[in-house]
Amino acid sequence: MKAIVCEQVDQLMYVEQEEPALQPETAVVRIHRIGICGTDMHAFKGNQPFFSYPRVLGHELAGIVEQADDPSGSVKIGDQVSIIPYMHCGVCIACRNGKTNCCTDMRVLGVHIDGGMREKLVVPVSHLLVTNGLTLDQAAVLEPLSIGAHAVRRAELRAGETVLVIGSGPIGLGVMAFAKHCGARVIAMDIQEERLAFCRQWAKVDETVNALQGAKERLAALTNNEFPTVVVDATGSARSMTDAFGLVAHGGKLVYVGLVKADLTFNDPEFHKRELTLMGSRNATIEDFAAVMAAVKSGSVEVDSFITHRVPFAEMIHHFESWLKPGSKVIKAMVEL
Repeated sequence: MKAIVCEQVDQLMYVEQEEPALQPETAVVRIHRIGICGTDMHAFKGNQPFFSYPRVLGHELAGIVEQADDPSGSVKIGDQVSIIPYMHCGVCIACRNGKTNCCTDMRVLGVHIDGGMREKLVVPVSHLLVTNGLTLDQAAVLEPLSIGAHAVRRAELRAGETVLVIGSGPIGLGVMAFAKHCGARVIAMDIQEERLAFCRQWAKVDETVNALQGAKERLAALTNNEFPTVVVDATGSARSMTDAFGLVAHGGKLVYVGLVKADLTFNDPEFHKRELTLMGSRNATIEDFAAVMAAVKSGSVEVDSFITHRVPFAEMIHHFESWLKPGSKVIKAMVEL
């Protein structure tokens, strides 16, 4: 079978691999959709933490079960599935406390272990979500949307609360969509007006702020000088993540869902004065996937316009590097098999 390997920084190549063999309590899934995300792009450019080469990328995945060994009978041959790509140990302190998303021995498909940018993949049945009734596109974007939904759940957002989401890539957009879904007032911040327009159109945010045009003053005006009680930074920018401390209300929460390969510092007196809560938000749990699937099924979260670029598997390498350029206007690129 064919696979795409990131051999080293700036190098993708097609390779032939042996087809995967069915193991106890696993399923062989024929991959039909692969979403391209920031993790893939950062790995390609050498900016992804926890990463080593060579690596088969790809963790936003949807496909059809071709073989299954599931004692519970919940996964059957012919089922359409979304793959939960976070392979947790099940026994560490995080797993025992239900936080499988930050397992101490976490292995994420396409990051720590080879992912799904290939024709077939063998997956533990515990990490398959049956998505019969969704489209393949919808099933493939459950993963990035679940990361946003998990950040919203971490923040314990309440209806009517004001949240600022910094960064309007796919993860930030997911945060916005699920913040709106739970009834919050949502302000989107980015440096590109075109991206902010997409936030208004797709995520239905209430307000937008250009980060390069008096952002703090505009936020103050929008919040009666109180600032948002929750700020979620989804940029992966050290500068943005540092500056975000100054945009949170007294007694508020700052949630980092973006990841940067750097150290961050902050002014402790300012942090202490506001009694801020600083949170990391990593990956998602099966509960987040289920909540996102329900929202997509109900139509409250729309997927079609979220996917802006689409290519067949055989042409992916040719297009990949162009998606790194702002001029490509990519929100979510989807690879079809």
